[in-house]
Amino acid sequence: MVGLAEVGIAATMGALATIAGAFEDAESDVGSQSNPNSQVQLAPQMMNFHRYFNKAISGEPVSYMMYGAIAGTIAWVFMTKFGLPFLAAVAIGVGINAAVHMIFATTAHLGRIASAAEFGHPIYLDVVLSHLGPIAGFGAIATFCIVSLAYIQWSILKHPFPMPLLAALWGVTVGAIGSSTGDVHYGAERLYQHYPFGCGVPVAAHGNITRKAETGIRNSMDSVFFCSKFGNPATGLCFGLIIFFSTWAGLFGPWGGVIAMALVTLAALIISNRIEKKARKEYGTYEDVSVDEICDPI
Repeated sequence: MVGLAEVGIAATMGALATIAGAFEDAESDVGSQSNPNSQVQLAPQMMNFHRYFNKAISGEPVSYMMYGAIAGTIAWVFMTKFGLPFLAAVAIGVGINAAVHMIFATTAHLGRIASAAEFGHPIYLDVVLSHLGPIAGFGAIATFCIVSLAYIQWSILKHPFPMPLLAALWGVTVGAIGSSTGDVHYGAERLYQHYPFGCGVPVAAHGNITRKAETGIRNSMDSVFFCSKFGNPATGLCFGLIIFFSTWAGLFGPWGGVIAMALVTLAALIISNRIEKKARKEYGTYEDVSVDEICDPI
């Protein structure tokens, strides 16, 4: 018989994973960390100067593995060596990691932008200062949830791996999901809105990004505002479902989790198909455009 405690554990881990995935993807959007947002690095070469924050050099899976390992190790030390409760220990770990995160983001961005100096691209210090707060905040929320997942496994489910290692593994997992699921739903839609619907973005046009926002010059804040409506929740839902059903399978047997995940996948495919058909009907069919039309934006 399924106990309420076991259901609560699976639900809690699924909720934490959903939040971690959504805020990891939001943090990546603010920093233009992953592809296609990382194509902002090519814009100066095409004489498109911009005000996007760009830390594409720091890949999501590796960077979030580091963030999880740092916060998880510090929290684990304060719990096991100094006897602090989990919430106090994880607050210290996440806080220290946030400082490391901001340093890492700053050096990555300045290094990327400085490398474009030969094309005449300036470094906007106000962009650095205005974007570091959301980067640290979104990253802290994601890291807190990652370490919390590791704590539940280590303390409650008695996983043989130590908590810092589990936090590092969950960090690389959520980073990989953000780089895959998140990429489908952010960047290209916002950065290339001046191209005809459905024509795609060829490699030759990757640096030809949209720079004008609704008010003023566009920056990465506009991207995360756009992506928070769908891309961030979709990424969080992907990670949350994986954790929920894998935890459910571990507690109640594999077949229940496998069947439930298969049904969710089938439902997602049907919904995606309906959304694409609706978009084609409202905005037109995919246009057969020439290379010249693609390279010369409308």
